[in-house]
Amino acid sequence: MIHFLNIDDYNKTELRKILNFSKKIKKKQDHNSLLLKNKSLGMLFEKQSARTRLSFAIGMQKLGGNVIELDHNQIGFGKRETHSDLLKVMSQYLDVLAIRNNNHEEINYLASLNIMPIINGLSDFSHPCQILSDVFTIEEYLGDIKNKNITWLGDFNNVLVSLIQSAEVFEFNLNILVPQDLKKKFKKIFKNRKLKFSKFYDNFDLGLKNCDCVMTDVWVSMGEKNKKNKKKLLKKFQVNKNIMKKAKPSAIFMHCLPAHRNEEVTDDVIDGKQSVVWVQAQNKLFVQQSILNYLLNYEKK
Repeated sequence: MIHFLNIDDYNKTELRKILNFSKKIKKKQDHNSLLLKNKSLGMLFEKQSARTRLSFAIGMQKLGGNVIELDHNQIGFGKRETHSDLLKVMSQYLDVLAIRNNNHEEINYLASLNIMPIINGLSDFSHPCQILSDVFTIEEYLGDIKNKNITWLGDFNNVLVSLIQSAEVFEFNLNILVPQDLKKKFKKIFKNRKLKFSKFYDNFDLGLKNCDCVMTDVWVSMGEKNKKNKKKLLKKFQVNKNIMKKAKPSAIFMHCLPAHRNEEVTDDVIDGKQSVVWVQAQNKLFVQQSILNYLLNYEKK
């Protein structure tokens, strides 16, 4: 049984299979309606979600499958009975479970039971579905991501963790511009691991030199405290016209959304010609359809 928890759980060949099939799905959107016929997806989202919720639900339905969203309070997840007992019950009805929560260790534990395939729809640690679809979007606009220069500005968060993992797998250059105080997270998460393709910069000109894609995210994640202090730290990391001018003229701008406009990114950038955020959002549908197919039809491969 396989799961989709982190980008670096997979090698490049495996992730390429998912991305290549995503392309086929996007090209032939009306010819995949029986791919997951009679399969059922459960979604257990303990945090707010728009794009991930929509793309998984609509994506599964377009492949001929069924979807049910579960309220963790109503089913008493982890309260009325053990996680393993409830997961065993779910497996009698469902074929795969997508989870969004604040506890990555819980997602790892549920996957370790190997009762049914588990998808990490976002945790406090990582956001693999988002970043794999971002790779898909970058390649759609710029070609093979290998050796491309991607610059991240802003917070050190779960999206960036998956992006760093992705850089090591797909071999693109990831330049990271984050406040000094937030680099502590990197040392805690990656410890002594040597990364070949990710590099921190303090100088904005160097971090954005020859940049093919500029990426950012909200400065304060859902449920995070000390908002005012963090926003002060990140104030100079706003993506605006001056920042985009430091990148290549052909560079694209990406944001996984939701955006806090004129905070981490200005209106003229997110609505400008270099922005691909709306296609980026749409592409989550095709990549997550491919992830579902990969997990549910794995034994047939």
